[in-house]
Amino acid sequence: MAVAGCGTHQVQILDRNGEVVTQATTLVYVEWTRVLDDTSTAIIRIQPDGDCCERLSLVRSWRHKLIIYRDGRPVWEGPILQVEWSLGEVKITAGDVLAWLDRRVPHETRAFTATELTDIASWLIEDGFAPDDPGHEIQVVGPTRIRGDRAYTVDVGQTGDHLRDLAETGLDYTAVGSTIVLLPEDHYATVGALTDADMPEGLVVAEDGVSLATRWVVHGDEDTDIKGEAGGTDSYYGLLERVLEQTSILDNDSAAAAARSRLRSSFPVPAFIDTSEVTLSPDAAVSIPTLVPGWCLDVASTKTCRTIAQRLKIVGLKVIEDGDGEKVQVQLAPTGAGTGV
Repeated sequence: MAVAGCGTHQVQILDRNGEVVTQATTLVYVEWTRVLDDTSTAIIRIQPDGDCCERLSLVRSWRHKLIIYRDGRPVWEGPILQVEWSLGEVKITAGDVLAWLDRRVPHETRAFTATELTDIASWLIEDGFAPDDPGHEIQVVGPTRIRGDRAYTVDVGQTGDHLRDLAETGLDYTAVGSTIVLLPEDHYATVGALTDADMPEGLVVAEDGVSLATRWVVHGDEDTDIKGEAGGTDSYYGLLERVLEQTSILDNDSAAAAARSRLRSSFPVPAFIDTSEVTLSPDAAVSIPTLVPGWCLDVASTKTCRTIAQRLKIVGLKVIEDGDGEKVQVQLAPTGAGTGV
């Protein structure tokens, strides 16, 4: 059975041409994250000496890439965004492979009609990297089963923003190393289970009434009458309505899918377990590399006045190693599946 364990990290800095700039062996701090539907970051701090200091003086933003290994297994990589040289220390901040798409634009004009969202997302990614590919792969876990109309114009808008817009209409994505993973928003596959014993610092069970909505209305392109809706008056909660404008949506079916997506995350009232500030026990029955946003954990808690057992979606992961050892924190959100109250 896999357990979280207490990992140790190593890093490597690579040039665009694939050559190793430095192994950066004198690490004093490592932090790497994974997030859902956005770009994750990593931070390392190095106390250089000798040849290491000379090599680190050559590190440049965007020219070089940071790769992080946990117990010899690669877990994170992406372009270096910022370097700070100070007395006795070098701090490096990097973004994952998606950071490049925030510096890319559509390179051709393309219109999609009744097209699966993962196909649209794949085109955006491939088009974004086409002129200059730092090395990437796309993994489609499964179709969203949502077909929509979208249009993109050459040199208009950042590719990363276009991808984030798609993620509001039934698609999820995340980066694992150099791979961009595309999956349906209603992907409920689990990678483990957690109980109170796995979170010895304690946790908070919270009911997020602010997020509750029983009916969603999504308006598309502002120059049209595109509109979608989902939900209505509930016999228990009554009527709570929210409206969203999503100008990238060009058809009613996509607007309706976006409304259903919003409804899934806001009704019934989300009761969730807040673990964002809780460090997982090394004995927790999960494998850290498999804690990928978009997958789920079955979480059960009986230590508070609100007993709960719920399938929660991983939306963020933060791993830190410093002088006190390794800390693993996972951020979870309601899925709409398997909710227990």
